[in-house]
Amino acid sequence: MPSVDGRAGPLAGVRVVDLTAMVMGPYCTQIMADMGADVVKVEPPQGDDIRYVSVGPTRGMSGVFVNVNRGKRSVSIDLKSDAGKTALQALVAQADVFIHSMRSEAITRLGFSYSEVAAMNPTIVYTNCYGFSRRGPNRALPAYDDTIQAACGLPFVQEQLTGEANYVGTIVADKVAGLTALYATMMALFHRERTGEGQEVEVGMFETLASFMLVEHANGAMFDPPLGPAVYPRSVAPNRRPYRTSDGYIAVLIYNDRQWAAFIDAVRPAWACDLYSTLEGRAKHIDSVYARLAETLSQRTTGEWLDLFHALEIPASALSSPSALFDDRHLDTVGFFETVDTPSGPVRFPGVPTWFSRTPGRVAGPAPELGADTAEVLGQLGLDGGSDQG
Repeated sequence: MPSVDGRAGPLAGVRVVDLTAMVMGPYCTQIMADMGADVVKVEPPQGDDIRYVSVGPTRGMSGVFVNVNRGKRSVSIDLKSDAGKTALQALVAQADVFIHSMRSEAITRLGFSYSEVAAMNPTIVYTNCYGFSRRGPNRALPAYDDTIQAACGLPFVQEQLTGEANYVGTIVADKVAGLTALYATMMALFHRERTGEGQEVEVGMFETLASFMLVEHANGAMFDPPLGPAVYPRSVAPNRRPYRTSDGYIAVLIYNDRQWAAFIDAVRPAWACDLYSTLEGRAKHIDSVYARLAETLSQRTTGEWLDLFHALEIPASALSSPSALFDDRHLDTVGFFETVDTPSGPVRFPGVPTWFSRTPGRVAGPAPELGADTAEVLGQLGLDGGSDQG
């Protein structure tokens, strides 16, 4: 059902006060906006720093900012001023969700800790996005994606894989933590729908990525006594990499026994033997398996291998790039990209990756200029709508 402002989606009618910045929190609330929530982004007079870190059609509208803040309304207020605090209190009174990414001490100094916000609105879901949980000794440390990757062992496992410690080529800690903040907030909203109770939620980027890394890498270290180190051998096998073909590269994972038998029957490599015939055997000798496959896959073109693997229903892909995704035939067919007219020209957004039969989401609209909605939003609350409150 559409909300009063015409938004549609499973979160239509949900009001979110968003005090997050950079990527973790804004990615969480961007998905809420695409799913129909009315997200009011509260920014300081200078704006969210991520406005200025990459290219954009105008200053303060970088590509990263535009993507993770699409469909939101921007209110620019000085929360250190009495007028700014009054404005935020009025927003909180009508909100379903309050989400921030300040350190605990900072949000408390401003007068918007959970206890204070819950006193204004007892049923609110209050989500804290932190670098480290405030319950631990690292609670006061600043955190960014690179430092969290390092703290959680990502460069370590990259070194096992490639011989050199490296970050992965995407801000995985920010994005995984943003998705975690989203599902945690949604669970709290679900509880409120059942019971009428609001509550406080805490999401630490460090704890989130530690959990993410240990899904497979906990491995033998989980047991008492430990049965091995905290590492998943297949992920860090030195020969685990895209295979070079006679004219390029291919990614393929011949994983289960059916797939393996079909491949061996079709190709009949000279090195085929009982040692590799079962998943258990291949797992024990995984780096040798990768090396053997590399020898064989170098003998045909990428296209020839793709035709064979697709015919055998073995997962395989040619190597692509982020730029190539904009011309991907599958993404185009499913309508993944959505073009939105904005004041600075059309923007082709990567769209909503999920599908709902009754309440579909969609790109909620353009990202806001700094403070573009201050007058409108505060005017609706009966407050002075002047920009940069305070």
